[in-house]
Amino acid sequence: MQTKIAGIAHYVPERVVTNEELTRFMDTSNEWIIERTGIEERRYAEKHKETPSSMGAKAARIALERAGIEAEDLDFIIFATLSPDYYFPGCGVLLQRELGITKREMGCLDIRNQCSGFIYGLSIADQFIRTGMYKNILLVGSELHSMGLDYSDEGRAVTVIFGDGAGAAVLQATDKPGQGVLTTCLHADGTHAEELAMINPGSHGGYHLGQDKFGYPDPSVMGGMFVTQKMVDEGMLYPNMTGQLVFKTAVVKFPEVINEALSKVGLTAADIDLLIPHQANLRISQFVQRVLKLPDEKVQNNIQKYGNTTAASIPIALSEAWEEGKVKEGDLVCLAAFGSGFTWGSALVRW
Repeated sequence: MQTKIAGIAHYVPERVVTNEELTRFMDTSNEWIIERTGIEERRYAEKHKETPSSMGAKAARIALERAGIEAEDLDFIIFATLSPDYYFPGCGVLLQRELGITKREMGCLDIRNQCSGFIYGLSIADQFIRTGMYKNILLVGSELHSMGLDYSDEGRAVTVIFGDGAGAAVLQATDKPGQGVLTTCLHADGTHAEELAMINPGSHGGYHLGQDKFGYPDPSVMGGMFVTQKMVDEGMLYPNMTGQLVFKTAVVKFPEVINEALSKVGLTAADIDLLIPHQANLRISQFVQRVLKLPDEKVQNNIQKYGNTTAASIPIALSEAWEEGKVKEGDLVCLAAFGSGFTWGSALVRW
């Protein structure tokens, strides 16, 4: 048995936020943002009404319909996000409740692998299906970044990049020769974990934020998972990114992990019908495209209109590609991601 994507769908909020709109809050420009990221606009969720789990449910319902099954037919839920509704519990159970299938009492798993979350989730689901443990798995990637960004000049390098949205896939077993997930490759290196991270609030008790003269965490920032006044005053509650390091590492790891997957199944980049990279930065995707020598029609990019939607970016891009007729039966689709952790991975899927 192999794992096929039986249904794919996405949901993005209605509100479109252009680069020009962001200039009202920070010292930036449309030209500056496009030059560095390729992003022209992004979507923002409706405040206090939409959440990662509610957006995930909207995408999931469409994916279920396209797969030809009901929510009650699901055996397992995997939810990938870095922006959960709550610190705990995870979004998996909230999605289960949103879909009205709590009576089934199926397991729900939350994935915290940020930009690589969808690929990690796909790999996990693939193992469950290959072993016969589950038949119908719902995999969701959903992000609501707009509620936690720094809309000041200090935060602009990060804030201009991110947007909100959700993607969902229904995964099922197939015995059709050569169809489905051919292989997945997962990697991580925590050496530079803090270089792309949202450190506060967290349970480190200020360990990474400074120590007193005795070597203990600075008591002025200690507070476990709770917010302290110093965190608020010094802008410690926002994500941070060392952009140059992330870029330099990503452009190396993307081609490596793609070629690793191709090598596993005896194929080359020339065999790829469509590459769907995580939408981190258009410049990264274009660099990878050149390294792999792929023409424009074989690479799906939509960061221009959605920004970086982290765990949701691959399923959103895959869903759009499918809707546009770019993914057809028998096509070799390559998914690849790199992000916080650092974590990265790839998957080859024969549609």
